[in-house]
Amino acid sequence: MTREWIHGLVALTVGLFLLGASPNFGFLKGIVDLTGNVLSVPEYPAVVLRNLSRDLYLWSRDKSDLTKQLESLKSENAKLQIINSVLVAEQIRAELNARMDDARVTLREPHSWWNEFRIDRGLDDGVTMGLPVFQDGFLVGRVSSVSSSSSWVELLTSSSLMIPVVVEETRELGVVVGDGEGSVLLTYIPEARGIEKGMKVSTALVSETLPPGIPIGHIGGDASASGSGYVTYKIIPGASTGRLYSVSVLKHSRSILR
Repeated sequence: MTREWIHGLVALTVGLFLLGASPNFGFLKGIVDLTGNVLSVPEYPAVVLRNLSRDLYLWSRDKSDLTKQLESLKSENAKLQIINSVLVAEQIRAELNARMDDARVTLREPHSWWNEFRIDRGLDDGVTMGLPVFQDGFLVGRVSSVSSSSSWVELLTSSSLMIPVVVEETRELGVVVGDGEGSVLLTYIPEARGIEKGMKVSTALVSETLPPGIPIGHIGGDASASGSGYVTYKIIPGASTGRLYSVSVLKHSRSILR
C-alpha cells in the first residue's frame, strides 16, 4: 500500500510538472496540434450538423417573425383599403347627388312615343346635349337638344340612339339600340360568348358626359342570330320606358365646367 501511494504521488507530481512546463516545450505544442487535427476528422460531421441546426433554427425564427410582420401589414393594408373605399364612395355619392337634378316630363307626343320626350330643364339649369337621363337609377336616354328652359331626351327605345355597353359578367362589349317600337336590343355580340339570360348590362367608356358603369338593364330570354357571326339579344330595361313622369339629369361636374 505504501508503494502504491508513493507511485501515485510521483505520477501526480510529474503530471503537474509537465502541465506547468508544457507551454515551454515546442514539441508538446506540436503533439497537441496534431492530436487536434486528428480528432477534427471524426468531429467534422457533428460540427457541420451543429452549425446546420443552428442556422436552421435562426432561419425558422426569422421567417416566423417576418411572417407575423407580413400578416400585420396585410391586415393594416386591408383596413386602409376599406377606409379609402368608403371615403371614395362617399365622395362619389356626394358628387353625384350634387350633379343630379330632378326634372319633370312635360311632353311626350304619340307619334314619337318611343323616340323622345321633353323635360322642364334647359340651359339655364346647366343642362347640355349628351347628358344622361335616369329613372330610378337606370339609364333611360340622353339629352338630344336643349333650349333655355327645356330639353328633349332621346329614349333608349329610339332606333337612332346607339350606346356602347358591356355585359358585366363576361365583360363582352356590344351596342344597345332601340327598335322604335318599345324594345331595346343588344347587338354586335359574337356568337358563343356565353351570354345568358339575367346578365347585367351597363354603359362602357364613351365620353365624360356618359361615364362607364351606368346600369341599363339585363339580358332577356330572346336572342336571334344575324347570320354573320353575331347574335342580337333583347334587353329588359331597368327604367320603365312606357311610364315616364319624372326623371333625373346627371349634369357636368364643376371641374369639367371650369
